[in-house]
Amino acid sequence: MGLFDKLKGEFIDVVEWLDNTQDTMVYRFERYNNELKHGAQLTVRPGQVAVLVNEGNLVADLFNPGRHELTTSNMPIMTTLNSWKYGFSSPFKAEVYFFNMKEFVDMKWGVKEPVYYTDPRFGIDIEARAFGTYTFKFKDPKLFLERFSATNGVYTTDYITGQLRSILVMEFTDKLNESGIPANKLAGNLKELSDILHPMINASIEAKYGLTLPTFLVESISLTEEDKRRLKMISEKMALGDSSTFVQQDLLDSMKISAKQGGGNPGVDMLGMMMGMNMMNQNNMMNINNNPQQSNKGNMPPPLPIAAYFVAVNGQQTGPFDVNQLSQFAAQGQFTSKSMVWKSGMPAWALAEQIPELSAIFNNTPPPIPPPIPQS
Repeated sequence: MGLFDKLKGEFIDVVEWLDNTQDTMVYRFERYNNELKHGAQLTVRPGQVAVLVNEGNLVADLFNPGRHELTTSNMPIMTTLNSWKYGFSSPFKAEVYFFNMKEFVDMKWGVKEPVYYTDPRFGIDIEARAFGTYTFKFKDPKLFLERFSATNGVYTTDYITGQLRSILVMEFTDKLNESGIPANKLAGNLKELSDILHPMINASIEAKYGLTLPTFLVESISLTEEDKRRLKMISEKMALGDSSTFVQQDLLDSMKISAKQGGGNPGVDMLGMMMGMNMMNQNNMMNINNNPQQSNKGNMPPPLPIAAYFVAVNGQQTGPFDVNQLSQFAAQGQFTSKSMVWKSGMPAWALAEQIPELSAIFNNTPPPIPPPIPQS
């Protein structure tokens, strides 16, 4: 900075941004030592807004298109922050950020790695890849500066879209699971999927980052060949009136894979196993009702009714299960004396250990196998 540049600071400033680029979104006005004069002239051109930042710490006043004289009368936030009760002496320090408020078009988004999606019909997890286009613009520049700390002098579309792509993938994954569209209908209903996801993702982007998405399109979404096979098998069994057996096996296979990989949540695994067992029970009852002769071959009397208990798992009701099934769960450590149970005739849910019929399960459960004795 030369002597002449410093001397220019003695005169009233003219603060403006003449943008000759196509990709600059935010520009910080360069001023010697960030000093602005009392009465400085701020020119905000059409399609721009200007935001003052109080000495790099707090986003302050915002100015719309027009010519503004920087005084205490039109800088209420800056005035309050600096306690200028009787006017302020020159100079004062502030950063001025200009925002390009136009809509930036033809932006690309896509997932590098498959995202997990839970099919709402069967509760099975599948992997999906997707990509598409979107447009965006600023909605709340002050929120944007607060969210992306004002450290850069210039923000270009390359910088912001690089950040935004990661945010969009995260939001897409969350909102896809909230859409309720069956997995096998995703690829054939891209417009419907876009229409559902757009307002959900846009609302989140606006609230968190101060940006808005005028358009958001899903142009392609694809499943793995293995997931296509699984969905096809379920659909075929549904056509035959029997999908529960496959879904149960799919849940068990998923839990086995999770166990081999060292992951898994015991509560979720228990819920999945009980859901699978419950579907198998319902399927067996359906087969008996549809084929009563099979349930009474050789004119044998039907089995005596067995006490059936419902079990609370992660706040969800599962069951009903008989004592033998609950014994199997207990042996696997997925049903404990502190599990909440209920059956017909009970006034309320109770701990399993409080039910004599069930407390015997835990008394008969063998202790954990001790580790092998080291060889001397």
